Amino acid sequence: MEKIDLSIVIPAYNEEKRIEKTLDQIYKFLKNTTIKFEIIVVDDGSTDLTASVVKKVIEKIPLVKLISYNTNMGKGEAVKRGVMASSGQLILFSDADLSTPISELEKLLPFIQQGYDIVIGSRRTENSMITKKQPLHRRISGMIFLKLVKVVLKLPFSDTQCGFKMFKGEIAKDLFSTLIHKRFIFDVEIIYKAYMKGYRIKEVGVRWANDPSSTVRFFSDSLECFVDLIKIRFGR
Repeated sequence: MEKIDLSIVIPAYNEEKRIEKTLDQIYKFLKNTTIKFEIIVVDDGSTDLTASVVKKVIEKIPLVKLISYNTNMGKGEAVKRGVMASSGQLILFSDADLSTPISELEKLLPFIQQGYDIVIGSRRTENSMITKKQPLHRRISGMIFLKLVKVVLKLPFSDTQCGFKMFKGEIAKDLFSTLIHKRFIFDVEIIYKAYMKGYRIKEVGVRWANDPSSTVRFFSDSLECFVDLIKIRFGR
């Protein structure tokens, strides 16, 4: 069985309109490299034709794999299932909208080669570039959330929520195998666990564009987010 260098995990919920384009872009980029790869789409209980579209893509791109289930479980659960089913020595999870272009993985790989265990894309560090900004209220909520993360968990990172993160494969499986929080805050849980276990984490600025269709509602869910951060702090 051929060794796989990189597994790309894509959580997808009601992505029928753009998932084919996303998969085509990833495949066209990676087929011109020496990287042996697989693409795992996790259909997180979509109510549209996401799974059907992916199945059609698989007919022309057999390197794409599909995991699908009927009930929407949350992005964290989708990423977990993709990670646990992956075979790559490295695992990258990426948003279905490619808000960070797949080519940005070239910024992450050198740090893995330098010995880092995890490399997280960031919108708030040196060399990051936001090509399409979020609305003001979303930027404010993001800053408040970051402050809460720093106060409650004392993590030294500028951006825990960018959906573009690379892990050494076995480390990703170690972290995700015990994932508790299945929705918005799962990134924080994973990074906090990794930080507390002493894994080497590098934050790297990437190119990013806002997706106006995002459904995260920080203001309405702020109390729940705060409670979840406390739970993460105490391993719950």
